[in-house]
Amino acid sequence: MEVLYPRCCGLDVHKSSITACVLLAQAGKPLKHIRRFGSTTRELLELVAWLREFGVEHVAMESTGVYWKPVWNVMEGHFQIVLANAQHIKAVPGRKTDTRDCQWIAELLQHGLLRASYIPSVMIRDLRDLTRAWTSLSQEHSRIASRIQKVLEDANIKLASVASNALGKSGRAMLEAIIGGEESPERLADLALGHLRLKIPQLQTALEGRVRDHHRFLLRSLLRQLQFLETEIALLDARLEEIGREHLDLAEALDRWITVPGVDRVAAWSFIAEMGIDVTQFPTAAHLASWAGVCPGNNESAGKRISSKTRKGSPWLRRMACQSAWAAARTKNTYLSAQFKRLAARRGRKCAIIAVAHSILVIGYHLQRRRCTYADLGSSYFDRLHADGLKRYLVKRLESLGHSVILQPRTA
Repeated sequence: MEVLYPRCCGLDVHKSSITACVLLAQAGKPLKHIRRFGSTTRELLELVAWLREFGVEHVAMESTGVYWKPVWNVMEGHFQIVLANAQHIKAVPGRKTDTRDCQWIAELLQHGLLRASYIPSVMIRDLRDLTRAWTSLSQEHSRIASRIQKVLEDANIKLASVASNALGKSGRAMLEAIIGGEESPERLADLALGHLRLKIPQLQTALEGRVRDHHRFLLRSLLRQLQFLETEIALLDARLEEIGREHLDLAEALDRWITVPGVDRVAAWSFIAEMGIDVTQFPTAAHLASWAGVCPGNNESAGKRISSKTRKGSPWLRRMACQSAWAAARTKNTYLSAQFKRLAARRGRKCAIIAVAHSILVIGYHLQRRRCTYADLGSSYFDRLHADGLKRYLVKRLESLGHSVILQPRTA
């Protein structure tokens, strides 16, 4: 095979050690130089100096957990680095050692057989850390809320059966009173605010429980955790908005994203963090959808399509795209809600959500590439697209009910 990079290096990265193999192309068998380094910053700088002695310009390594990040941080700017997916460069089974792994990576790089993973800029990587931390805290918040509901059920308190939001202002006031030792259902129900006061008789029945000191201790602990998480989430929100004020390009991308139905500011920040502002690293919108894992997979043998199950992709981008798709499906008179209803009737809600998530990513890709805002096609788009077929279908249905149908264009 043709040698594309005559002086290159393959790295087998671990938590505490890095095995490096430098390949130098020459007539006949290439020269190999193998050496092991530590993973501290000082030892990584020694690795950089060692590679420069051989005139290496291209370096490749696997995306091993988070252990590749220190190597990337030190080598970025000194070499052209290829971060490869570990699944794409598996060596021959039964011959796996650190030395063989780094040699195999170097050989694949030398012949240009490695596909580089997408690594965004430092600013986008920092933003990605913030949005992923926000997502993790939000998930933990939901788990704590579920545990509070579990404790209430154990105490025979059926607050969630009456109040749509058991942790709203009214619900929290009742929980604080319960923790404080209040047991009267009448006085607890009287803490209701707003429209919930219309349900005071139902609340009095729902709040008649068997609360013990054990339940009060657990509720006090869980509420403290909930308040802590809400404070941390608010701090992350403030930090994201501060970054938006400091970087106008991020603010403009955010404004474009939130014009899409179902995409709020949190989702928009997540999309920007995962995809970046410049989406040209994805040749087409289909490449982006494949990277996110929201497109049909290919599993065909002997001319038969065995399965079209979606492939694995970016879990963070896929999760946020699906969340936005559920929100878009509940909007009124929009293209995305019409698409969801159309597909859900034939393929089911889950398949429809994946299709809507795919559409949201395709829309966002073109918005960022063209630097424009979203213009909705409307809920009647599919009807206009297949107007003749829809007319035939409706006429046939009416005729099946015994009606004689004559279609006449409406005059202006």
